[in-house]
Amino acid sequence: MQITIDLPETLIQHFNRDHLALEILESLVIQAYQTEKITHGEVGRMLGLPSRWAVDAFLKQHHADLHYDEVDLEGDRTTLHHLWANPIH
Repeated sequence: MQITIDLPETLIQHFNRDHLALEILESLVIQAYQTEKITHGEVGRMLGLPSRWAVDAFLKQHHADLHYDEVDLEGDRTTLHHLWANPIH
C-alpha cells in the first residue's frame, strides 16, 4: 500500500531525505511492536531482517523493549525444569 502524507519542512530537515521512507517504516514498525499490534517475527519480516538476533539487535538499538512478562518467565522456568528433569543425551 502506498500512502501520501504532508510533513512539515521543519521536521523533514532533521532527516536524510534519501532514507526517509525507511525511517518512517521503521518508526511505524517499532510503534506497532511496542503497542503489541505486531509480533517479533512480523518485525523481522516487515523490515527484511535475516534472523531473530537481527530483530533483537534492531529493537535494542531503537530502545524497544522485548515483550517478556511474568507469564513468559513462568513458561521458561517450567521448560527449564522439564529439561533438567529429562536431559537429552
